[in-house]
Amino acid sequence: MIGLLHYGSFALYGIAGALLGVSLAREARRLTAVATFVVALGLVVHAIGLFEYASIFGQLPLAGFGPSLSTLAFLIGIGCLIAATLGHASTVGLILVPLVALLTVVAAIVGISPTPSIGGWIVLHVLFAFLGYVGLTVSFAAGLMYLIQFRELKSKHFGAIFRFFPPLDTLDRLGHRGLIVGFPFLTLALALAWGWTSNSGGETLESSKLAWVVLSWVVFLLALLARLGKGRRAERGALASVIGFVVVVVLYVVLRANASQVGTFL
Repeated sequence: MIGLLHYGSFALYGIAGALLGVSLAREARRLTAVATFVVALGLVVHAIGLFEYASIFGQLPLAGFGPSLSTLAFLIGIGCLIAATLGHASTVGLILVPLVALLTVVAAIVGISPTPSIGGWIVLHVLFAFLGYVGLTVSFAAGLMYLIQFRELKSKHFGAIFRFFPPLDTLDRLGHRGLIVGFPFLTLALALAWGWTSNSGGETLESSKLAWVVLSWVVFLLALLARLGKGRRAERGALASVIGFVVVVVLYVVLRANASQVGTFL
């Protein structure tokens, strides 16, 4: 049942992504509202699947590759929905929705199966880290769209992208807010991990995972610092968010490939 619910949410995310693609190709903005509604439906089905997991196995879906990947996908979907409704940037789903769909289906294929339960402090660490990564992901999506839109304007090519993408100011504001919201959560996650490592007792994180959180925090900080000073702050900030996101993902893939075992998150 849990797997079926995940495949159901994946299908809805896929439909939403297709609607956004068609809306861009045909410049039919009305479809974006429908796509946002379908994303919301997908999140409802996804939430039921996560709740079913917690009810059956008696633990939050934060431990193990499949459950944690599913939770991350769900939180990114929530971020996408907030960006569409409160951020007035529904078309940012062009990037976020396919990502959510990909993470969801990978989680379903790998299997949403239980693992040894984790303690309360580690639960907080994982949750805070996920919320931080959601902020970076939203900032990445807004930054990538900003750079594409900026290039369209610079080349004076006022085509479908120019008319469909949100204004540069909206994308810049969304990207900045993603960092502002995500950075404190990742800082809290890092503080908890650092505390465990210092105490050296009880539950601790593997050094590779701690290194990932530390370097992710540095990426966040650099992306925020890139927005300071004079000149093209918005363009620098967008580029920093895109590069930072890619660095975090590549770093994760490398560390996971070298890991001896699957840990408590991702």
